[in-house]
Amino acid sequence: MPALTRVLGTVTAAYSAAIIVWPKLLARPCGLTTATGEVRPQTRALIGAIGARDTAIGVAMVCAPQGPALKTALAARVAADAADAVLFGTRLPQRSARTKVAAFAAGWAVLCALSAFAP
Repeated sequence: MPALTRVLGTVTAAYSAAIIVWPKLLARPCGLTTATGEVRPQTRALIGAIGARDTAIGVAMVCAPQGPALKTALAARVAADAADAVLFGTRLPQRSARTKVAAFAAGWAVLCALSAFAP
């Protein structure tokens, strides 16, 4: 489990830190930018909170010692992605964005879950 889980944690932390700095990375695929492509301040705040949550989980996946701590970090990642899949998949304003973002979040949840069984 550790090698793949730690790679997934690194990717999670890097992307999550990036959306804090550049919220458009998440806002655009979610259909949450303005007509001019800007991110509203309230959307920026929510994306920043998601980014902070996911950066922390990603760092935990990288740094937690093998055993219960790593399993807990991985479970948090899977739960967060599953919740994102459901909420983004049902509440984003555009149907195409709901489908795309939910599929990505669900896929990441499954990949992270499967990493628990990787050698």
